[in-house]
Amino acid sequence: MSSDLLLKLENVTCAYSKGRPIFSGVDLTVKEGDVIAIVGKSGGGKPTEYGIPNYRTKVLYVPQRPSLLPSTPRAFIRQICGYGSRKKSEEGYDNERAAIELGESWSLSSEVWERPWSSLSGGEAQRAFLAVACTLKGTEILLLDEPTSALDASTAHTVETHLAALPESSDSSIKAILWITHSEEQTKKANRLIKVAGGIEEQQMPQDA
Repeated sequence: MSSDLLLKLENVTCAYSKGRPIFSGVDLTVKEGDVIAIVGKSGGGKPTEYGIPNYRTKVLYVPQRPSLLPSTPRAFIRQICGYGSRKKSEEGYDNERAAIELGESWSLSSEVWERPWSSLSGGEAQRAFLAVACTLKGTEILLLDEPTSALDASTAHTVETHLAALPESSDSSIKAILWITHSEEQTKKANRLIKVAGGIEEQQMPQDA
């Protein structure tokens, strides 16, 4: 694993309102090659904690329910790739084609890209959004919030295996992943484990039996 620093948080505090802290005193470093599983009780502030650094290009947040997006997945790709910060992608690289081809490898029908997000099933929406997130050039850190919760076990395994391999792939610009999860099986794909409970505590990775 590389030691190159990508993100550093120091003494970060966030609250719902005065006197209602979500977390406080958070320190965290994220380095190249990190796949960090973030666990904690529901409502504990996990997405909030790691959604704070809103770097529009380098850090990409993948929500659990992308179906609230307007328009279609294809229009979504074109909109993102139209931003100035995304136009600096590798010459000749086709983000749209790359996302659709990745989706197909996850058994996502090509017609899904033409349908409104609101008409997609939870599994279709998750796979489409993840395919876009995984193939966008320029993204260095993925913030994943229960990214495969709507997928069947077989498809989830395929998608999760692809996600966990991204930081080490020479074909991807993604260098690290923060993976919010309640699944013990998903934590096994990480190389760091963090528990959120009013702050953060880095824990020893469980050893395989």
